[in-house]
Amino acid sequence: MSGRLILGVAMVLAPSIAFGQQAEPDLEAREEKAFKEASAVVAPSVVRIQTVGGLDRVGRVLTGTAATTGVVVSPDGFVISSAFNFVSRPASVLVTLFDGRRFPAKIVANDRARMLTLLKIEADGLSVPKVAARKDFRVGQWAIAMGRTYESPLPSLSVGIISALDRIWGRALQTDAKISPANYGGPLVDIRGQVIGVLVPLSQRQAGRTAGVEWYDSGIGFAIPMSDILETLPRLKTGTDLLPGLMGITLKAGDVYASAAIIDRVRFNSPAEKSGLKPGDIIASVDGQPIRRLVQVRNALGNKYAGDTITVVVRRDKASVEQKIELTGKLEPYTPTFLGILPSRKKQGEPVNGVAVRGILPESPASIAMIRPGDRVVQLDKTPVADAAGLFDLISRRRVGEKVTVHVDRGGARQSLVAKLAVVPSEVPAVLESEIITAPDPKPADLPKTGRFNQKLPGHDQDFWAYVPENYNPARGFGLVVWIHPGSDTKEADIHDLWKPVCDERGLILVGPRAKEIAGWNLNEAGFIEAMVKHIQEKYNIDDQRIVLHGFSDGCRFAYHLAFKYRSLFRGVVASSEPLKLRPPENRPDLRLQFFLSCGDKDNLYRQVQQTRSRLAAMKFPVTLSSVPDDGHNYPPIPVLDAIGRWIEMLDRI
Repeated sequence: MSGRLILGVAMVLAPSIAFGQQAEPDLEAREEKAFKEASAVVAPSVVRIQTVGGLDRVGRVLTGTAATTGVVVSPDGFVISSAFNFVSRPASVLVTLFDGRRFPAKIVANDRARMLTLLKIEADGLSVPKVAARKDFRVGQWAIAMGRTYESPLPSLSVGIISALDRIWGRALQTDAKISPANYGGPLVDIRGQVIGVLVPLSQRQAGRTAGVEWYDSGIGFAIPMSDILETLPRLKTGTDLLPGLMGITLKAGDVYASAAIIDRVRFNSPAEKSGLKPGDIIASVDGQPIRRLVQVRNALGNKYAGDTITVVVRRDKASVEQKIELTGKLEPYTPTFLGILPSRKKQGEPVNGVAVRGILPESPASIAMIRPGDRVVQLDKTPVADAAGLFDLISRRRVGEKVTVHVDRGGARQSLVAKLAVVPSEVPAVLESEIITAPDPKPADLPKTGRFNQKLPGHDQDFWAYVPENYNPARGFGLVVWIHPGSDTKEADIHDLWKPVCDERGLILVGPRAKEIAGWNLNEAGFIEAMVKHIQEKYNIDDQRIVLHGFSDGCRFAYHLAFKYRSLFRGVVASSEPLKLRPPENRPDLRLQFFLSCGDKDNLYRQVQQTRSRLAAMKFPVTLSSVPDDGHNYPPIPVLDAIGRWIEMLDRI
């Protein structure tokens, strides 16, 4: 279906005839007339919003200074818009009505679940549009996206259809009309001139006011139903932000469209814990809505806010248990618990029976409890321990300060030792031995490349360099360090020479992907990095608990982005001389992530790097900061690299 632009109205007409045929001229003209008439009905309610001052960039998103759009929702001056339009925290906001009158506006409140912002101007008698009923929404119906960002008496129009309902966990509908910052905050209108919803950027995988911006002009856009907005409008008018309602549970992993909703974890001090929900409970219904699959839980909670009370029925053993739960807007950060053992790393093909202890970290609960290297942990309290992953899972479900009984086999005898769990320490031991790895003898004919080499990634137009220690042995798992170079300088020779002894000592493989542009990395290169890591995993035996991203200077920005985007892939970030500017996701026990920061104390960014450490620590991420005395904006010296090597050595600590 062909699109067209109508001057003065800036309307993009989406396809209307299948199989490549053109519409009859009179039908196309009637459609165009109907679109114009529908938009003309709503146009007096569409306002132009200008922001002054504020941040130029939020994370990796340029906020810009162009005008944006809003919709009048009450005659006495309330206007709703997308929260994205105010992410820069502007110093002042101006609203221009359809007739050219301009008013200063104040931000009243935000809906942080639906990413909306309510404004107020001192004006009366404003035109409020008619609202389409949710029950009348149909996939395939016409949808007109409107914006008023330009100094034109007429709003811009983009015509498409409603392509899906109840998206983003039931909060939004989807349209293929062209959606971009030019019409964020504007209305999505039906052919009768009724407002279907308000256009916002959203993402199913991420949260935050800039989430979903990547869908810009992609044919995937979202709108919050206006009928839902009007239901919450009285609460927003009080000046109180609305937060997504949180229960405080995680569900067992599985096919979200097929697996039952079984509670895996209940967060400490959460509404779920206070109500009596327990791991193993199967959610049967939420507010009378039957729950049979994982996805239905997210949909049932998608439109709930902090302060809302829900009724949850769970199946526990053979009984049904009903609980009233008042949702919260904030959960306590997950605090990782720490026993203090280093588990032996299993050789390929070696049978697993409990957790053999290769080392004990100094002054740890394990050290105080007299657990020793060579012990084999076979049980924690009353639960048998199969392997290191199982022991870590059990420990991660306990609270800091809780006492556990660790049952170990020592020299053929069973010992029961009591340990009091602690917080993961930030210090790196001054001495930490690594496992001795010898090259295979005889050397297999199919042994992959060792030493330093260059390679183009199959299926991609980008390449990477790598260093694999000559003693690489496929029977042992090696750690993987992914070097994210800064802009304008890949530093390959220096990084290879500095890291080679660390890799040889610690059993690490070093890979250096190369950015497409010499100026630095682009966000759309993230897929290349993921594919490269998976390629290395296919060729080499990689220990998935020691896959680390390492950046220096502005390369750290992309490293942080990758770590947060691929939580199930990366276990550590080594960031040198660059603060974190992104909003970190919450700490999760099933996706543990640890940080090593370094910076010269004379670097202009040193204070910001210290603030990064404080931010991550407040979110309960394990984080270490190594300050380099009397140093500026330089790559870390050898003593710091040695400390990084020891830190990577203990990433699999329990």
